[in-house]
Order: sequence, then C-alpha cells, then structure tokens
Amino acid sequence: MIDRRSFNRALGLGAGAAAVSMATLPGTADAAPVPGGPGAAPVVPTITPGTHTSFPRLKQVEAGLLNVGYAELGPAHGPVVLCLHGWPYDIHSYVDVAPLLAGLGYRVIVPYLRGHGTTRFLSPRTFRNGQQAAIAMDVIALLDTLRIDRAVVAGFDWGSRTGDVLAALWPERVKALVSVSGYLITNRQAQLDPIAPAGEHTWWYQYYFATERGRKAMEDKGLRHDLTRFVWQQVSPTWKFDDATFERTAAAFENPDYAAVVIHNYRWRLSVADGERRYDRYEDRLALKPTIGVPTITLDPALDPFTAPGDGASYRAMFTGKYEHRTLGGIGHNLPQEAPTAFAQAVVDVDHF
Repeated sequence: MIDRRSFNRALGLGAGAAAVSMATLPGTADAAPVPGGPGAAPVVPTITPGTHTSFPRLKQVEAGLLNVGYAELGPAHGPVVLCLHGWPYDIHSYVDVAPLLAGLGYRVIVPYLRGHGTTRFLSPRTFRNGQQAAIAMDVIALLDTLRIDRAVVAGFDWGSRTGDVLAALWPERVKALVSVSGYLITNRQAQLDPIAPAGEHTWWYQYYFATERGRKAMEDKGLRHDLTRFVWQQVSPTWKFDDATFERTAAAFENPDYAAVVIHNYRWRLSVADGERRYDRYEDRLALKPTIGVPTITLDPALDPFTAPGDGASYRAMFTGKYEHRTLGGIGHNLPQEAPTAFAQAVVDVDHF
C-alpha cells in the first residue's frame, strides 16, 4: 500500500503544508451533512442544465508540485466529494453538479488539473508531464494539504482515469467512486495495437497531437480555440451549448502550461513520449491492470463516440466491490454538465452503498 509518507518522499516534498481556509460558504452553514453508508439515498433535486454559470471565488493552495486553483462549495465539515474534469474541459463541467451536492450537505471540491485554469507549477524546472500517475499524485497532494483523509471521487475523461488510478493505488483515500466510461487506466502496451477504423477516426486528435503539426496547433491560441470547440461538437452531438458556455471553459486553456501538458498526455499514452522515472513504480503497478474494489457506479453516455458497446460489460470485471452501472440516453461526453442531476444522483447513491 502506498501511504502518504511514501508519496511525499517520492516527490521530495516536506510533510507539512500551509493551512487553508475552510470557511463555510454563504448559504450553506446550516446544511445538514448527508450520512454515507447503507440506507436510502436522498433524491437529488432536478435542475435544468446551465442553471448556474459560475462558482464562488476560487481558492489557491500549494500542494505537491503545484499551486492548485479550485472551487469549493458546501459546509466545511461535510463529507467530501472531489470532482475531476476532463479534456478539453475545466471545472465548469461541475458548475451545476457542485451546488446540487452542496445543498445536500456535501463539501464539494473541484480543482483545475495541472496545466488548466489557475493551477500553476511551483517551479519552472518541473517537467510539464501529463501522464496518468503524475495527475493522480497531484490529487493525493491536494487531499493531503487540505487534510482530507477520504473522499468520494467522481470524474469523467481525464477525471475518470484519475479517479480509477486513485481507487486502484490508494483505495484507503477513496470512499466511493463515480467513473464515467468505466475503467480508463491507460495500458500503454495495448495502445500500440491498432483498432477498428471507426475507432481510430474517433481518436483523430490523439494522433494529431503526436505530430509537430498538432503541437503547433495547440500552442496557437486561435487554432486551439477552434480545435477544442470542434471536439465539444463531435463528442456531445446533441448538447446545445452556447458561445458563453464554451468561452467560460476556454479561458482555462490560456494557462501557459496547457499545450505542453495536453500534448505530453496524449503522446505518453501512445509511447511516443517518455514519462518521468519518479512515477515508474506507480505505472508498473498500473500496467498490471489492477482491479478496483471500492464501491463504484459507472456511467456511460449513450451518445459519446468513446462509449464502448455492451452496456458496461467490457469493463465490468475490473470492479470487484459493490457496483452498479448506468447508461444515460441522449447524453454525450461531457456528462456532468449535460446531465448534472443524474451525475449528482450517482454520487449520492454510491456514497450510500
């Protein structure tokens, strides 16, 4: 088992961390925490997607290799839910989910992943690494700094992968898991084999980013803007988002490390870029396809071109604890923003397993 001291030694970090404010947000001081564990889960109020457009003032905290920007809603001592975004998205994927959960008494934390939004590397010498173990260890560092022992972890895309890695390597830190698209831990060896042409077509940007042409596109502000919006349209074909919705998220792509982290993430997956040796011990374990034993709900968006056929059957064996699968019709890749009530309900339900 990888403990916190091992984690800090692995990164060469000190054990201490600056305390951060955990003041209760306005309007949530009297919210009663929702007890987890067995029993009937409360019903999440139905909300129209897009009801909320912004978070309260963001917080910043030094954690591990980063100064992390994050939104926090709900009572300071409520049970914690950690919501992790994907690519090309940001914390606004949870702009409706977070207040729903906060209203039920949860302390909801939504961080910008490395390379996104207001999250910054502490040192200019740190390699701008996007590999899965690096992102997962960022989250462990954030939990340590905020003095959070365990949390319900919920995510999609990069966030699902990160949640899966946390649950596989640090199960003592994950009370329960909501993972959109199921088991997404990267197997680099398997990524070397070609797949069906339709699948290769869906992953076009992964191969584009493996080229210098793709790298230049991500570094160009205008091309990056148009490319990421095009991806939104492709992977969420029925989501009628407006310009303002996209631009709120696109602002997070102006982070100076955004292109470097994104390009490395996809190149590393295809084994055309190396990771860092500091993460080898974790990647070696992940390469063995570890199963996940924490209570889990997996969600499949029916209209997401990345959703595997079989209603979750392709990854069912990877989850060995209490488990449920749900497929959401009419929903695309950005599930928490397209269907916030259903996503929030999955969080509450898995917390009551």
